[in-house]
Amino acid sequence: MTDTNTTEPQKKSESLSVIRFILTYVILMGVFFLLIGLEPVKQVLDINGGYSEAIVVLTAKILELFGVSSTYSGTLINLPSISLDVEFGCNGLEAVMIYIVAVLTFPATWKNRLIGIVGGFLVIQVLNLIRIVALAYSAVYHRDLFDLIHIYVAQGVMIAVALGTFVLYLSYISHGQPTKQASAE
Repeated sequence: MTDTNTTEPQKKSESLSVIRFILTYVILMGVFFLLIGLEPVKQVLDINGGYSEAIVVLTAKILELFGVSSTYSGTLINLPSISLDVEFGCNGLEAVMIYIVAVLTFPATWKNRLIGIVGGFLVIQVLNLIRIVALAYSAVYHRDLFDLIHIYVAQGVMIAVALGTFVLYLSYISHGQPTKQASAE
């Protein structure tokens, strides 16, 4: 038998925790978007531009290992049959932001958050580089499939990767934590 007097405050507390998580998440995402989008900030530190350029250099180096000739300049990768412009939404920064904000918002120790941010960042970026290399490969060797892969598959994959990485993080921080069990009287 469950005491309804103790379950109501618990449900209310859980509801407030969810609302707090959502509000904090939305506010932090807004702050992150302002940091990468405001011109005065971009003039001092262009986070998105630098991030995109780093991804382009790494992608070109990986393509070179697979025998795909390419050159790069800024955010452009020039391939034999097409040029790809790796901008926000394609560079993986959006997926990283989604993940990091979720980690920062979820209640955990700062040590676990730091481990989660570093580990998640690496996982997301490795998978993002694989995604961009695959897109470049499809642009060169399967041009007829490039638009389909780029628009309908690759973008959604990165959001799913960010979400999946967050689920792995939740599993990591709950490992060894005692589980809540309803008490029966």
